[in-house]
Amino acid sequence: MPGEDGGPGCKEPSFFGRQRELKALVADIEQAGLDTLAGRKAPRARVLLIAGRPGTGRTALAEQLARTLGDRYPDGILRVRLAEPDGRPVPMEEAARGLLDRLRITSPPGAGDDELTEMVRDALAARRVLLLIDDVTEAEQVDLLLPRNPDCLVVAVSRGPLTGIPDVRPCTLGGLDAKSAIELLTTFTGSVRITVDPQAAEAIAEECGGEPAALVLVGGWLAARPGASVADAAKRLRGLPPDEEHPIGARPLARAFRLVYESLPQSAARTLRLLALAPAGRADAHTASALSGGSVPAAQDTLERFAALGLVRPAGGSYEVPGALAPLLRTLMEYTDRPAEVQLARARMLERTVRRLQACRAATEPEGSPARRKVAALPRALRFSSPGAAAEWLRASRSELLASARLVVDDGELDTLARRLVAALVRALAAHWGTEAAAPELYGLHQLVLDVAERRGLHREQAAALLNLADLDAQTGRTADALARYRAALDAGRAANDPYATGRAMESVGGAYQEMGDWQRAADWYGRALAQRQARGERADEARLYGRLGAAYTHSGRYGEALRSWRAAVAGYRRVGDLPSQARALSEAARVQEYAGRPEECLRTCQEAMELARRAGEVRLHAALQLRLADTLDRLGDPAAARLHRSAAERMLGTEDSTYEIRGSALKG
Repeated sequence: MPGEDGGPGCKEPSFFGRQRELKALVADIEQAGLDTLAGRKAPRARVLLIAGRPGTGRTALAEQLARTLGDRYPDGILRVRLAEPDGRPVPMEEAARGLLDRLRITSPPGAGDDELTEMVRDALAARRVLLLIDDVTEAEQVDLLLPRNPDCLVVAVSRGPLTGIPDVRPCTLGGLDAKSAIELLTTFTGSVRITVDPQAAEAIAEECGGEPAALVLVGGWLAARPGASVADAAKRLRGLPPDEEHPIGARPLARAFRLVYESLPQSAARTLRLLALAPAGRADAHTASALSGGSVPAAQDTLERFAALGLVRPAGGSYEVPGALAPLLRTLMEYTDRPAEVQLARARMLERTVRRLQACRAATEPEGSPARRKVAALPRALRFSSPGAAAEWLRASRSELLASARLVVDDGELDTLARRLVAALVRALAAHWGTEAAAPELYGLHQLVLDVAERRGLHREQAAALLNLADLDAQTGRTADALARYRAALDAGRAANDPYATGRAMESVGGAYQEMGDWQRAADWYGRALAQRQARGERADEARLYGRLGAAYTHSGRYGEALRSWRAAVAGYRRVGDLPSQARALSEAARVQEYAGRPEECLRTCQEAMELARRAGEVRLHAALQLRLADTLDRLGDPAAARLHRSAAERMLGTEDSTYEIRGSALKG
């Protein structure tokens, strides 16, 4: 029964045996649960559990069950995996975001596990879906995703029972029956070799313990040797050492793997071992080439041979190491390869990923740009034929790229490469997806940068990461979290003696207080940032900060100070030659005069601002000032002139019902 555990080799996945288990699982859905027996409506989805060691075909059975029941769930089948092939848990945040993406629901950047899993449960409460949760390591993972909807069904795949989830009936898998095991072996050998020696085929099924993953490996070994008999394979299996270092239940797979592994050339065996380093257990020809140090075409041929042997399985444009084999590869690598060689292979893989990401981002740049010229010097295999091809690679490789970033940061021994990898990934995502669409991924990457910066004492990078994280917190309404991070960024910027980071942090602290409605503290922090800009002679930033001060004073009713700040902003923009910003600042000064009950001054300031807006070509601002002028003229008792200005504004905006209001950039946080 090849599947996600057994590995299909180069064959199409087929389903063998397990008919009794399949019927029992389908029948279990119809049985009354504890709530029904107690006369209550079930508060959440039913959970079916398929338990067994990796390699027993547990995922294949779950997939067959999903295909059998698919018509009962009109909103479809959702799949999520909660562990990497090497057993490392997938972050619940990533798993939940993946489900939300498939449901076409936008997830907020920086949201925690509880918020995201609650969003998943809320979304499934209004849908009738079958949720297949693979590689569950503990009951809490299922509980966090369990839909509060009895019309949904959850099929969980785990190594053993999941205590803590009520009303779960596990279906525990062992080996296939002899007939099904031989049928699986026949798909690799053909019927003739089995018919010639059926007893040898039965012996192989027994040596493999009926485990699909072990049978696939032996079948792949036989398929690669058309001249070998089934009896030859049985004899070789029996002649292998007992592998007493493995638990009894794991020995059949370990022996079948050893049969195939020992038949590999030395270079291919080394490449196979190093696939234990592949992020998320997935490798394409570039990854295998970097790990082995060989060419990309040679790596592609090696991966195809591995797939034919059942050592990896095709997964889109790459290959995946079956979860049952990943621990065996890692053990072999740690026993056979020197740590320095392993670290060098990991570094080569990361360097190749960085270069691919640089080429991916450069694909969005125009011809002749510096980025395109730099990428043109790379080997053709590293480049992309078009922006579309680069975007598709980035989309398809997203999980592996994020896993690679997490792994190298957690490793802590290649922090320079980790920083380069994360920076290249951030740039590629922003270039292809845009910063808003990529915000959930960018948030996690900025957190990784912060981890490395704190570990290495890199205060400048720490400040930058904190600022980026705080900006995303602020955009999603977590103002208190943003404020704390802005303050931490200020401390890091001061430790790095970085004037840009400290100035940016002080201004952002003011913006956070402004968002919280604390205008006094906002003005205080804007004033601190302004003093730094003045000391450094940064005129454009100085003018902008005068505007932010003016906005804070306006909202707190301190009109005198607000007017002085806006006038200073006007003068600053005049000095730097920014005519549109000068017009907007002057319009805000007119607003303050209006609020302060000085209509004549407001009239004169509006007229001055209108002339600047006209010269700057700011049509909408010019029209908005016409409307403000009309309102002021009405208050001054000149309705005829007011009508003339409204008519002029309507002509400018191309509508007779304009509700445009001036909202100068200085009022925005």
